[in-house]
Amino acid sequence: MLDDTDESEIHPLFAGAPSTTEFRKLRKRLVRETRAAIEDYGMVRPGDRWLVCLSGGKDSYALLAILHELKWRGLLPVDLLACNLDQGQPGFPATVLPEFLSQRGVEHRIEYQDTYSIVKDKVPEGRTYCALCSRLRRGNLYRIAREEGCSAVVLGHHRDDILETFFMNLFHGGRLATMPPKLLNEEGDLTVLRPLAYVAEADCERFSRAMNYPIIPCDLCGSQEGLQRVQVKRLLDEWEARTPGRRQVMFRSLMNVRPSHLLDPKLFDFASLFPGTPSDETESSDIPRLTPGD
Repeated sequence: MLDDTDESEIHPLFAGAPSTTEFRKLRKRLVRETRAAIEDYGMVRPGDRWLVCLSGGKDSYALLAILHELKWRGLLPVDLLACNLDQGQPGFPATVLPEFLSQRGVEHRIEYQDTYSIVKDKVPEGRTYCALCSRLRRGNLYRIAREEGCSAVVLGHHRDDILETFFMNLFHGGRLATMPPKLLNEEGDLTVLRPLAYVAEADCERFSRAMNYPIIPCDLCGSQEGLQRVQVKRLLDEWEARTPGRRQVMFRSLMNVRPSHLLDPKLFDFASLFPGTPSDETESSDIPRLTPGD
């Protein structure tokens, strides 16, 4: 178990880590939750090679460190290749990540592709950049994964990203969907993995800040006001402030789906549901009843 490991033996990515009990608990929680997501969603095939995407943000730093911690402990039998896609944003500190990775002995690839200019040219004034930017980034990452012999593209999306995406689809997309922890790409040759699916954003932030990682902000989408994701995040923050723990309860609901208590006839055979007809699902006391104030 992780609690029994020798704290004097750490991966170079943890060099300089705080020696406080609070930080050790945080690190162990991140490792435990990441390992649980990897196991729950069957992400590992021993001997595979993973392309770990590193943007320079707090979440991707946490992802890189935790995956190397698991591999260091013999709990993740895959090869890891860190990859940063430099998208040509003006002022991007191009030397930061190569130096960071080289100093810590992390195998990596830095790829330059000026998608920034394409996005700025193609997206009309006042429209959001995110859709085109992410599509171009994804295409390049898939190409790099294939070139490097990787079977998986590994992203740093955490619990809060997944929850926010669910509400964005609910409010703006008219569907119940979010970013799954494991997804097969359209071509069927790569999996997209999100090992931080159970990890709270606040923990990623605390971890990266404590490690003093050189955070690189996104000056493209981060420069736009009124983004739908920002609005959803603000709404969830307000709910969480009024009722601490609300985020985790809502996240658990994504893992506890009742198709017979929704409205999609493609997921449940409502047409065949009549008295006396065998059915796997009936009205049950385990369906929560909301009380005033909920």
